[in-house]
Amino acid sequence: MKKLNFTLLCSFLLLLSGSAFAQISGVISDADGPLIGVSVIEKGTKNGTITDLDGMYKISPSAYPCTLVYSYVGYGSKEITYDAAGSGDMMMALGVGLDEVIVTGTRGKARTILDSPVPVDNINTRELRNSGQPIIEKMLTFKVPSFNSQNQAISDATAHYDPADLRGLGPSRTLVLINGKRKNQSAQVYLNRTPGKGEVGIDLKSIPTAAIERVEVLRDGASAQYGSDAIAGVMNMVLKKDVEFATLAARTGISSEGDGFFFDTDFNNSFTFGEGGYANLTLGYYNQDITNRAGEPGADDLPDDARPNEIAFVAENPDIGMHVGQPQLEKKDIFVNMGHPVGENAEFYTFHGYTTRTGQSFAYYRAPYWRRDVADAGFITRPEDFIGYQPTFETDINDHINAMGLEFEVGNGIKGDVSLTYGSNSVNYRVNNSVNRDYLADFGTSPRSFNPGGYKLSNIVGNLDLSKELTEDINLAIGAEYKKEYFTAIEGDPFSYYKGGSDSFAGIKPDEAGMWNRDSKAGYVQLDYDITDDLLIGVAGRYEDFSDFGDNFSYKINGRYKIGQGAVRASYSTGFRAPTLHQRYLTNSQYIIVAGSSEPLLQGTLANDNSAVQALGVPNLFAETSQNMSAGITYRINDNLTATADVYQINVADRVLFSSQIGTLDGNLDGSDAIEQILIDNNVVAVQFFINAGDTKTQGLDLVVNYNGDSGFRGTLAANFNQTTIDAINTPDALRAGGYNIFDRQEQGLIINSRPRSKVILGLGYDVGNWTFNLNNTNFGAVTITAPSGGFDANGVEMANGEDQELASKLVTDLSIGYNLAKRANIYFMINNIADVYPDVTLASTNTAQAGSRFVYSSEVQQQGQLGRNFVVGCNFSF
Repeated sequence: MKKLNFTLLCSFLLLLSGSAFAQISGVISDADGPLIGVSVIEKGTKNGTITDLDGMYKISPSAYPCTLVYSYVGYGSKEITYDAAGSGDMMMALGVGLDEVIVTGTRGKARTILDSPVPVDNINTRELRNSGQPIIEKMLTFKVPSFNSQNQAISDATAHYDPADLRGLGPSRTLVLINGKRKNQSAQVYLNRTPGKGEVGIDLKSIPTAAIERVEVLRDGASAQYGSDAIAGVMNMVLKKDVEFATLAARTGISSEGDGFFFDTDFNNSFTFGEGGYANLTLGYYNQDITNRAGEPGADDLPDDARPNEIAFVAENPDIGMHVGQPQLEKKDIFVNMGHPVGENAEFYTFHGYTTRTGQSFAYYRAPYWRRDVADAGFITRPEDFIGYQPTFETDINDHINAMGLEFEVGNGIKGDVSLTYGSNSVNYRVNNSVNRDYLADFGTSPRSFNPGGYKLSNIVGNLDLSKELTEDINLAIGAEYKKEYFTAIEGDPFSYYKGGSDSFAGIKPDEAGMWNRDSKAGYVQLDYDITDDLLIGVAGRYEDFSDFGDNFSYKINGRYKIGQGAVRASYSTGFRAPTLHQRYLTNSQYIIVAGSSEPLLQGTLANDNSAVQALGVPNLFAETSQNMSAGITYRINDNLTATADVYQINVADRVLFSSQIGTLDGNLDGSDAIEQILIDNNVVAVQFFINAGDTKTQGLDLVVNYNGDSGFRGTLAANFNQTTIDAINTPDALRAGGYNIFDRQEQGLIINSRPRSKVILGLGYDVGNWTFNLNNTNFGAVTITAPSGGFDANGVEMANGEDQELASKLVTDLSIGYNLAKRANIYFMINNIADVYPDVTLASTNTAQAGSRFVYSSEVQQQGQLGRNFVVGCNFSF
């Protein structure tokens, strides 16, 4: 019996030792100590692990010899071949290369940037913060050449969202994910004349930078994999999991003009719980003050019959009381990202984010000669003392995202992910320091503050994703998705919509309020085949059916072939974008500059399903479709220097447009035709609507070169050259016959001219001792201010009423200097826009509606913004 027990014990110990000997294990560190969360993957498989809190890892390769790929965000990746089990200790150095593992665009076998058949950028938090910008959309603008976003002044709620896009294709055509899950769109549709007009984007301000580990930017069409919106590309915000230390950061800044002061602080830490569970917590606070870059039209703005009080007001206020610049903003965030193993082959995960912010921007100052009816009523002051008023536009914005799911592995190597995601964005408006002119005329009094209502967009998304390696070289992924969307228009207070409504922003009327919804069902399949070690071919297809307009099938074919230290790659795909619920059902009235008027007038937006709109021959909205083609090369010149270059063409058919202002053609609103009667019936001087009417073509080139030297020097040269043309505008017969132009040259200019046609970024960094230096140079290419329409010539060609103005390219240089006070504490100082560069001044010859030179710089096109030079100081502490 003792002999039997001894034999069993020896066999057991031998089994354990054999298992241990089959493993590769070690500790991964950098110059400061062990690294947590380093990815270790057996090359060519999905077999992988990450380092623990002590930087340790263990992995059992499927066979020997094997190659392990070590990657960590912000560090140069390494590949090491092992002939047998043993020790795998390793040091990693800072730097981003083509070997970084990515998850966006692949649903099975892990790929690196080099292996990927489509272009993907992998940007870590350190790179984003080195830009010196305060919020995520500005950080990306100065880091990703094809990404653009700038603040919009005097644009109602748009000023509080900042439209953002990839490749100049508009905010609606970029899909944003958080941890691979679809982020809900914002509640706000952009209605003013700004880039992205008529579109709906993602509220990027709702994602705190401190919660982000990295941002993966897929620069290729991906509707066949992810569904609607992924025409220009996909941005995946990957949240932090385990971090080695808690981090507290704070910074503050101000412009050289003494305005735009901001303060930003955040805290991030992770905790462990249970057996292998983690929870990462982020808290954030951000506050910014207004800036003002208004022009000074002075006495040139006065009418011929100016009254004494009006003359005195202009003399004392040559800027006519305007505020043109960024809004006041206060933002608070909390994000939690959690996970815990379930058994041996599954992990439960969940993440939750809540952001709330308030903001205040300004409408046009109502000069006393603009509002003589209010002056003569003697309501605010005596008529002879009246100096006008400037309404404020204030917002309460709340954004939620909540997701939970289970990653699991079942028999036969099948891996799965089942998840449920809820997201919502809401905006509620307030207008202060205003009046309802109609109510004042009827009752001799008026409220000064109004609640015009608001909007809410929410969705629930359920996903099931499965993948399996059919062979060592063939990977299959299939999945299904169900999505339910809700859009709500919230009624304003009765004073805000009485007749013409509150001056600057009329409230949402009872017949404009309501709730609408739709659902969609989708299924996809993706197959990747590594025909050889060098040649990869991938195909994908996705079918999706929407309850409100019908179905779509999109497909994608891509490939990559390795050549030496590089690769060539190409893809072709079809895609689509579903019209948003906002675009289908939104009805409202607002005061904006209307063609032919120097002051804001009441203009209406009618829903696409409005009977009056449909009587004009405008069809029900349906899906845009696209064709995406791209080809590129990647090359590792040496261990420190890598480069990628990709060309692309994106054709969009039946693009949803927000029409031009359709008003009276003869200047006399008397109901003489059907269009004028619609205006009279809706108590507005012009009307706009959404329509599938545009065909566009976008062509461009992306270039990225990275250098990561061993001596502490690093550099990045990244560029995008991009051009969009409009191939067709399809006007309904009734409107064409009436001589109406549904999308005039000025509206077309917002699509083809409002974003830089090129952007080149040169970033240089150097670490020496306790010092860190970063010099970033961003050249924003030319944009064009498009003059208004001047009618048509005898050949039917639209003429300009004014001269188009090209704004020259602008070079913005930023410098940051950091110093490590201790191992885990540093301070830094930044100067952004060292040369105090502003856009070119808008010329009067453009004849654009700049409200009597109240704007020095165009509000309709954007390059680097209108902030000018600014200074930032900050500190980071880890403990």
